[in-house]
Amino acid sequence: MGAFYWSMKHVVLGPALKGVWRPRAKGVENIPPTGGAILAANHLSFVDSLFMPLMAPRDVVYLGKADYFDSWRTRWFFKAAGVIPVRREGGSAGEAAILAGIRALREGHVAGIYPEGTRSPDGRLYRGKTGVARMALEAQVPVIPVGIFGTPEIMPLDAKVPRMKGRPVIEYGKPLSFERFYDRPTDRFVLRSVTDEIMYEIMMITGQEYVDEYASKVKKQLSAEKAPPPPGAFTNDVLSSAEQEQGQPTPPRA
Repeated sequence: MGAFYWSMKHVVLGPALKGVWRPRAKGVENIPPTGGAILAANHLSFVDSLFMPLMAPRDVVYLGKADYFDSWRTRWFFKAAGVIPVRREGGSAGEAAILAGIRALREGHVAGIYPEGTRSPDGRLYRGKTGVARMALEAQVPVIPVGIFGTPEIMPLDAKVPRMKGRPVIEYGKPLSFERFYDRPTDRFVLRSVTDEIMYEIMMITGQEYVDEYASKVKKQLSAEKAPPPPGAFTNDVLSSAEQEQGQPTPPRA
């Protein structure tokens, strides 16, 4: 990692975060002192990406869209957070991110990953996506399940800026080894099994209720429920109800 990351973590941003929110860490000894490894965590708040690497004894990299680095307003933050820019060229964004992660792990980096793929909409733990498993098997590295607590009090899902309250706790679990599957890094049944095992270990740390749905799907459903009805929908419903009360058939809607 570069000098910018080190200075932000140990001199500028890190001491400020520790001074204001007094984060605590458990199980830091479970992070291997050398070699590639994955920190797989639950995802509750935007500030998870600050506190999880801050409390780790090693530098942690993340994967993010290269677009984030195009603006000076966001470039400094993503550099400080150790984000590796991922370009879409040559394939889908998801595949590009996985390949970038595998390269970083093979180079000996510790990579932070949220298997859910997005922040939990309601504090529950959702089904993990199999990219974390593929990266672990392709790079042949251990996975450390991580439980993050208290960050929604600092910055809830709909907040624009952090609040001056809350005390986060980051708990690093025992490393998980999947050597038995190293010869099948693309088998979809193996990837699903490995991912489910990782999510189970995260759940055992956090105590969250597990939901066997993707968080992104649930977010779309919640957004659809909150969306205003289309023009005329209310009027049509009222007319239909009135006609039914009068015993008149309701013609089918177009």
